[in-house]
Amino acid sequence: MDIFVYRDGANQVEEGFTDEQIPELLADEKTIFWVDMESPSEADDHLLLDVFHFHPLTVEDCRANRHHPKVEEFPDYIYFIVHAVRTDASSDRFNTVELDGFLGRNYVVTYHHDSFTSIDKVKQTIRSSPVTCQRGAPFLLHSIIDSIVDDYLPVMDDFDERINDLEDNIFTLRRPNDEILEEILGLKRSVLRLRRISSKQLEVLYRISHGQFQLISGPVLPFFRDIYDHLVRVSDLAESYRDLISGSLEAYLSVVSNRLNEIMKVLTIFSAIMLPLTFIAGVYGMNFDNMPELHSRYGYYTVWVIMLVVAVGMLGLFWKRGWIGKGQPKRRRRKEEGHGVGETR
Repeated sequence: MDIFVYRDGANQVEEGFTDEQIPELLADEKTIFWVDMESPSEADDHLLLDVFHFHPLTVEDCRANRHHPKVEEFPDYIYFIVHAVRTDASSDRFNTVELDGFLGRNYVVTYHHDSFTSIDKVKQTIRSSPVTCQRGAPFLLHSIIDSIVDDYLPVMDDFDERINDLEDNIFTLRRPNDEILEEILGLKRSVLRLRRISSKQLEVLYRISHGQFQLISGPVLPFFRDIYDHLVRVSDLAESYRDLISGSLEAYLSVVSNRLNEIMKVLTIFSAIMLPLTFIAGVYGMNFDNMPELHSRYGYYTVWVIMLVVAVGMLGLFWKRGWIGKGQPKRRRRKEEGHGVGETR
């Protein structure tokens, strides 16, 4: 557990406090402090209940670590849940980690079971400059959530790049490939999770940024509205990525179907050519005594000539009709204009 304390008029934040000093910090409303609980213990849970006097249901929600983003207002504090991107997970799957927190008049408490790069960034910021804490606890909360939302942007760039590569692989596909299909389905699951989390988080930030809570009001609201705008962009991109991945899946199935049609076309043409040849060979293979050319000296060679003429003639007919020999028009690669995080497709 890390505790950062900023005293009014100080030039830096103080560290090294213990949980026994928290009641004293709570009593001094001019002191702003942040309690960060990483991998909390049972003693930390008792601290939330017995010292901060948070509602037992909120503490129970903190322990569960399986909730969607939300925000609730209580008489003396606000309880919130937000999700950050898990950067240490596999790049093939989008994962988030839950951050539970409490905002009071002069404090912020964050509670999480996993490490947060965004939390570490804010800690480094306030160690180097106390400006964040000077503006009060709501602005400290803004810095934490802003850092969390900023970590979504590299993920969006990664999604964009992977979708472009996926489209290129689909249109150069020569035969069905289970790896491409698995990648499409994996991307679809990740984007759906991103869309679900970002939409829930939008509701939280909308309520915070539009002054629905007494503890968050006044000059800090424009800063929260800025975070809301960033998350709207993430949500819009997630929606467009979902449509692009659905289109990629349809394109993959279409390419596979076209390849199958080409195979069936070759087999059909082969069968169509062999049919008259089989008929000719069948007729001249009959064992009747009274058959023309049966005892002809050049009958065997004549039949071969007839069969070759028929085969070549049928191939010529198929080519003239455009069934074989005419290549498909070259596919034009989708022109990429403004696929970065700052622009929609």
